[in-house]
Order: sequence, then C-alpha cells, then structure tokens
Amino acid sequence: MEIGQIQHPLSPNGNGKHPQYAPPMVYRTPPPEPEPDEWTLRQLVNVIRRRALVIAGVAIAVTSGISFWTLNQTPKYESKFQLLVEPVTEEGDLDKLTEVVGGGEGRNSTLDYDTQIQVLRSPQLMEAIVQEIHKHYPEVSYESLMSQLIVSRLGDTKILEGRYRDTEPERVRRVLHEVARGYLRYSLQERQLNLKQGIQFVDDQLPVLRDRVNKLQGQLQAFRQQHNLLDPEIQAQELSERVSAIEQQQLQTQVQYQETRSLYNTLLQQLGLSPQQAIATVSLSEAPRYQKLLNQLAEIESQIALESARFTPQSPTMQALRQKRDNLLPLLNQESQKVLGANLTEAGVSSASPNSIRTDLTQQLVQATNQLQVLQVKQSAIARSAQMLNLQVKQIPVIARRYTDLQRELQVATDSLNRFLAVRENLEIEAAQKALPWQIILKPEVPQVPVWPNTQRNITLGAIAGLLLGMGVALLIERLDNVFHSPDELKDLTKLPLLGIIPYQKQLKQMMSTANLTPMTSPPPSHNGEKSRRSSRSYNASPFLESFRSLQTNIRFLGSDTPVHSIVISSATPSEGKSTVSVHLAQAAAAMGQRVLLVDADLRRPQVHHCLNLDNHVGLSNVIATGLTAKQAIQRLPMWDRLYVLTAGQVPPDPSRLLCSKKMQHLMEQFHAVFDLVIYDTPPVLGLADGRLLAAHADGVMMVVGLGKSDRSALMQALDSMRISNATVLGVVANGVKGYTTRSYYYYHNHYGTESDILKAKQLLMKRMEDNIQPDDQTQKDGE
Repeated sequence: MEIGQIQHPLSPNGNGKHPQYAPPMVYRTPPPEPEPDEWTLRQLVNVIRRRALVIAGVAIAVTSGISFWTLNQTPKYESKFQLLVEPVTEEGDLDKLTEVVGGGEGRNSTLDYDTQIQVLRSPQLMEAIVQEIHKHYPEVSYESLMSQLIVSRLGDTKILEGRYRDTEPERVRRVLHEVARGYLRYSLQERQLNLKQGIQFVDDQLPVLRDRVNKLQGQLQAFRQQHNLLDPEIQAQELSERVSAIEQQQLQTQVQYQETRSLYNTLLQQLGLSPQQAIATVSLSEAPRYQKLLNQLAEIESQIALESARFTPQSPTMQALRQKRDNLLPLLNQESQKVLGANLTEAGVSSASPNSIRTDLTQQLVQATNQLQVLQVKQSAIARSAQMLNLQVKQIPVIARRYTDLQRELQVATDSLNRFLAVRENLEIEAAQKALPWQIILKPEVPQVPVWPNTQRNITLGAIAGLLLGMGVALLIERLDNVFHSPDELKDLTKLPLLGIIPYQKQLKQMMSTANLTPMTSPPPSHNGEKSRRSSRSYNASPFLESFRSLQTNIRFLGSDTPVHSIVISSATPSEGKSTVSVHLAQAAAAMGQRVLLVDADLRRPQVHHCLNLDNHVGLSNVIATGLTAKQAIQRLPMWDRLYVLTAGQVPPDPSRLLCSKKMQHLMEQFHAVFDLVIYDTPPVLGLADGRLLAAHADGVMMVVGLGKSDRSALMQALDSMRISNATVLGVVANGVKGYTTRSYYYYHNHYGTESDILKAKQLLMKRMEDNIQPDDQTQKDGE
C-alpha cells in the first residue's frame, strides 16, 4: 500500500533534517486530594437527578402507606373543661404577707400546680368520679379513663384544663361533666385537712429552735473572746498560700536539678571526660599557638595519607613527611605543658585537634557541674524554710476546726428557724385562700368534628417523610455506587484537566464500520462543475464528531510554545472506549490538516484494525521483532490524505519486552520526526506495564474514562501508577456521556440543515444506483 512521502528509513519533515524532539509545556498535576465526605449543593442536585425514580418511588410508597393507614383509622372526638383554681384579682390574695421588706416581689402563686395535678389524677380522688361514670358507662375503668384524660395548667395562668378523647361524642361530654363535678367537690371539702395539721406541727417546733439558736450564739461569742480571733479562715488561707509557694519552689528546684543532672551524665557519656579533663580541654581549645600546631600536624598527617598511595614507606618523600610529624609532636607537648602545667599527663587530655561541637559540649559540661552545686545549696535552703512554715501551719487547724463547727451549727439552726417561720406563714395564707372554692369557667360540650386522625396533616407529613426517606435511600445507593456518573464528578475527583466529553453513540458499530471510508470532510457527489469548484468538500457534523474536534483543539492548546506531537491513550480498565477515542481523535486531527500516525500498541488485544476494517497480518510487533520496515507495515486509509495506521500485527508471547526494547524507542523517535501527531493506543494501565513503558517516551498520557463503567478506585490507582513511572498525565476524557450535545452543533444544524438534507438525498440516490448496477454485473458474469 502507498504511504505517500514515507520512505525507508522514515524521511524527515521536509527540510532535510530530523527535528529535535521537545516535550510540551505541560505542568504535572499534584496528586488528587482524598474525596471529602461532605456533599456540595451541586452534587446533591446531580444525585437527585440521577436517582429521581428511586426518590419518587420511595416517596409514593410511604405516602400511600400512611394515607391507607390514616383512612382506615376510627375517628376520635375530644372536648374540654376549664377550672379557675386561684383568685384573679388581689382581693382576698394573701401572698403579699410573705413578701420581705426590701426583698423584691413575692411569688405569683402559692399553688404547686404539678403536685396538684398528680393529686387530681390519683386513684383515691378518682374513685368516686369513676363510680358516678359507671352509672352511664359501666365499661369505663380507672385505667381506661386515665389513658384518655389529660389534666394540665393552661400556660402561666391560674386555670386548670381537662381534656378527654373517645370515639363517641356524647360519652366525651358526660365523662368530662362528672370529672369537673368531682374536682369541685374536692376543692370544697378535702383540701384543708392536711394544712391544719401542718400549722400545728410548726407551732410545736418553733420554741425548741429558738432556744438552740440562742445557745450557739453564746458559745461562738465566748470562743472568739478566749482565742482573740477575727477570722481563722483568712489566717489559714494565708499560711496555705505560703506553703503552696514553698512547695512550688521546691518542685521547680528539684526539676532543674534533675534536668541538670541528666545533662551532666549525658555529657560525661558523650565526651568520656571528667570535669577536670573538661576544664583542661577548654583551656587548650582557647590556646591559639597550640591550635596552630595541631592544624599543622593534621595537614602533615593528611599529606602522609595521600602520598602513601603513590610512594612506598621507604621513599624520601614519605620519610620527610614523617620527620616533620616527629618534629611537631615535642613542640605540641611543650605547648600543652605551658597551658596546663604538669597536670596534662594526670588529666589524660587528648592531643587531638578538637572540633567546634566537642568544644561546645565540653563548655556545657563545665557549666552543668557549676549549676549542680548551686542547685544543691538552693534545695537545702528551701527545705529549711518549708520545715519552719509547717510548724506554724500545725497550730492553726485545731482552732479553725472548732470555730468552723460552731459557726456551721449556728447556721443550720438559724436556717431551720427561718424555714419553719416561712412555712407557718405560707400554710396560714394557703389555708385562707383555699377556703374559696374553685370555679368552672368552661363547661364541656358535645364535639362535632373528630380530632384524630388528621388526614391532611398525616398525608402532608407522609409525603415529606417519603421524600426525605427517598433522598436518604438515593444517597445510600450513591455511596455504594463507586463509578463516575458525570464529567464534573470526574474532574473534581482527579483534579486533572477535562480535555473532552464524548457523547454516547448508539450506532457506534455502524459508524466504526464506515470510518475508513468516510472522512469528516467528504466530497459531495455533485455533477455540476461550477459548484464543485466552489465547494470541493462538505462538512459532516454531529455531536459525536464535534466532540473529537473539540478534544483535538484542547490537546493543541495544552502546549502553545511546544505542541504535543505524541500521545499515549489508555484507560484504567478494559472496555472504556480508548480504541474508539484513538481512532476518531486520529481522524479529527487528520481532518484538521495534521499528518497523523495511529499506532495500535495494544499487543495483547488489538482493536484498531477491527475498528477500521484493516489487515492485521503485519504490524508493530513484526516491525520490532523482524526485519520488516515501518514503510512496509504502515497502512493508509482510503479517502484520508493525512491519516496513517500501524496495526498491532501478530500477538507476541511477551509484549512488554518488545515495547521496552531499544528498537521501539528508535521507532518512536522516527515517528515523532515524520508525523505531526502520533497516537498510541495502549492496553489498560492496571495490571499491565505496556502503557507506562510508552508514556515515558511520549509527550503525555490521556486517560479515557467510561462514565457508568469506570471504578473510581481503579482510576485513582492507574493515575498513581502513571505518576510513579514519571509519566505526564495531560488530562482525562469522559466517554459515553448520555444526553450530552453541544450548542454549536444545534447552531450549525439549524443554519445549514438545508444543505445537509440535499447531500443526504444525493447520497441516497447514488446508493440506489449502485444497488441497481450490481445485479446487472452479476447477471453478466453468470452469462459468461
């Protein structure tokens, strides 16, 4: 097959030189952050759109169930009565007698409503009321009555309200009538019995409490005069604060001592010196002449080490260096004796040149030794002060305890006396108030409208609960569903550029079967020469094809200074449409004027030759493994001037070995020099190294993600493996997006639809003419 300008070896790009390959200016994206657990408003809206049927189904089911249950319930009726239990005006109100002069307002009510309600519901009080109800309704018992009777206070008022609910309206009125009569009898006869007994008990206890208070006051006065005290608590508090301060100082000193001791032991272990040796070492480190001799000795030792690799020990050079070293050692010893005196040998100070770190550690050891002695003296002084202060503290508790006991007994006795006096006043006031009977201000009536069940409210709440439950079920399903559903979701999770959005195409197989015959710009079948010269080609437009043109445009915009010349197209898992994207991207690039080479690098399950209906007897594997040239293997599609295809060829036993070979790298360099764009269709990334081997020598990798198919974790693992292999990930392509069409397509279709209809009619006419010619040819062959 003719390959145009392709020669063997591959020819340059027209200027006689192979261009230098430069990678595009594409910045590597940082690893994506973990997916947050919070739901954004956009994500919630997308979930509601996807799971609308689930939400609607759950909401309808819940609403229907609650509606059915509500409509099948027996209606219940309710009525009420109200009792005024305290005076409304201040006439006869004796609460002001309990007010203390200058003490503010008194209580608003003398009645404990909670306790009173429990008394009204008690079996003892309700027994007579139930007997009256039995005369009309024998089936009513105390338990059944209390289960439907509610007695409560009406807000903050002085009114008690009683409510009763039953299935018969007349029974509701009769029961409430008997209950109200029973409460009125209670208010007239039985409420003042316990009050009189309480007043008598308080009168008997008051003289005893007064005598005890007077006695304790006399004892406390005599104790203060005897010990000449104002307030032992203040004195004890001052001593306590002083003891706490001494203890805090003692603790801080102990901590400092332990820290200094630990530092001292650590420095001894690190330096291996005693304090005397440390002082001597510091002195030597500060002697300039001694340090100068040490540096000279170190230089001579270094020269001896270097020259020993070149000369033998008996050579003159080595002997001269050793002679210099021997001459410096006595001078070094003399200088150390001048600095330290005769204690050098006894202290055991090393004559080696100390470094700055060891000198600093030695100085720290000397400082730690002095600090330990200071802290020991400080601990002794603090201990003596604490001992003297403890002797003073021991004299306070006995006096303070006796004083506190007397004061507490007096306080308890005084509180008891005041409490009994207040109780007596309250009992007298309550007894005077309860002499007035309760008043019924609202009589029970026969209810006309049932209060339960509330059909409208139940259905409304059921609908709301159904919607909430449906949304919860939808969110649960969404959490369990680990695939991508929208391009925005893919972009947010990967943090990579979304290069293209490929809409879902139902007739993809039919389009693929004619892909090698129908370019994106095809000549119209017109016999008019003037129109043919005016418009030599027609433009095929569809959302599916437009998406690949947009994808090609986005790829070209990735590298403005250095365009992208080679792309590795892969996916995380199989069956995500990477081969389809590779074929149509190559066609889009060729239609836009680029010389494109499509290489089927999937040597395991090649698909490009199936998509384009090409022969796969020879291909990439044959070029790498045999002496076949690229010119012999590359094929050119009919009606595509700038599109060339290198199929996979025979499936080798070890594809990875071929793809990582030097010959493959050389072929890639030749491809990049000859063609404007080289597209490599590779196997999935997970579990296979083929795509990563080629990505290291290409401008970048483009990951194809099938919406509704690709697992999120699988894609993230694939991206991680790409980053580990030092491959540049250009971006991702969302494939199989349902319900996606660009506005540009509709604009083109609406404005140029007439010309497209004419072209379709001409193509249909030509097809029918070809179908009529084929039977005539077959008849002629049969006759021959």
